[in-house]
Amino acid sequence: MLTILENDGLRTLHFGTPAVQGAMRVARPDDIELEYVQQMMMWLLFRDHAEHIVQLGLGAAALTKFCYQRLLASHVTAVELNPDVISTCRQQFALPPNDDRLNVLNMDALDYVNDFSRRRTIDILQVDLYDARAHAPAVSSEAFYAACANTLSRDGIMTVNLYCDWPDHGRHIRMMETAFEAVAWLPEVHDGNIVAIAFKRSPSVDFEALRERATHLHQTLGLPAHTWVDGLFAWMLGELDIPVMPEAGGLPS
Repeated sequence: MLTILENDGLRTLHFGTPAVQGAMRVARPDDIELEYVQQMMMWLLFRDHAEHIVQLGLGAAALTKFCYQRLLASHVTAVELNPDVISTCRQQFALPPNDDRLNVLNMDALDYVNDFSRRRTIDILQVDLYDARAHAPAVSSEAFYAACANTLSRDGIMTVNLYCDWPDHGRHIRMMETAFEAVAWLPEVHDGNIVAIAFKRSPSVDFEALRERATHLHQTLGLPAHTWVDGLFAWMLGELDIPVMPEAGGLPS
């Protein structure tokens, strides 16, 4: 059951539990309100253009609206299994109708990435897939992340929201590392959300250039990109290492 709450101008989406599945500031419907959702845009530090951006999991449509309204050279696709979420986003969260740049699909994300016709057609993939309990990613396996990588173009990038019990984040990161050349992540926010970024090809990272890029993103898009650079720098220094849960019957890695 979908529930909409509103307090002090902030509208939130819930799937029948207190867990927030998305949020919108009513006075600024095209902004990204939640910090972890903002972090899903950190791929902008590494490229300034994406012809095709795909979101797996619509939530309250914050990413979809932001990419559609602010990145005007991009085609934006959102994949959502629950048709009620799509209709609610259109009625309550200012999601525009489909047009020649926006396509919201009612389908299973796993079916979407496993479709061979989509191989190497996506530049940016943003994954935020949760069931009604919001306890752990609804779709996550080595096969899933491999399929995600296969949909990406040569220099494609994936960002993933990992909201799960500590330290299960490490298991998901390890699965991503089997499919991508490089995986990094930011510090935890919102009591359990860790956003990871995965690169089809390892990037050449110049932190001075990233800081300049972050200034540009803040000035043009209002995104707190300097915090992303700080987080990635902490990751590079090994300050964000996440323990990996052992497989059943196995030993800690």
